[in-house]
Amino acid sequence: MSTDYVRPPALDLEVMAGRGAGPLSVKMGIQFHKLTAEHSIATMPVEGNTQSFGILHGGAHVVLGEGLGSISANIHAGEGRNAVGIEINATHTGSATTGFVIAECRALHLGRTLTSHEIVVRDEDGRRLSTMRITNLIKEAH
Repeated sequence: MSTDYVRPPALDLEVMAGRGAGPLSVKMGIQFHKLTAEHSIATMPVEGNTQSFGILHGGAHVVLGEGLGSISANIHAGEGRNAVGIEINATHTGSATTGFVIAECRALHLGRTLTSHEIVVRDEDGRRLSTMRITNLIKEAH
């Protein structure tokens, strides 16, 4: 990626209401650009999501990754079932102070009762900033 990376249009999230996209995503300025069980993409601004040193907060990385992984798992779960996160881990290897970050989520396992996704967060120059893995349990909706 280069610094002239242009974000694709954001998706209308009304279709995802109750499936993982919620008010926290809106507060953090997260935009979803591609959503499938196998591969999803979202962006988030750095501004407004920094910690006291002026860099993107590690927790913001995790909110972005967990949201993207949960939505992808819920798409896989389908109607009448919900995916709920049971484990997430994150390794932060870089930092961002301006612009936006791009999260790319890829399925590692799409099973009947468990899903596992890897989410990589990069800056606008393509530098890897964070790597996460989330596991979701698929349950019948109540």
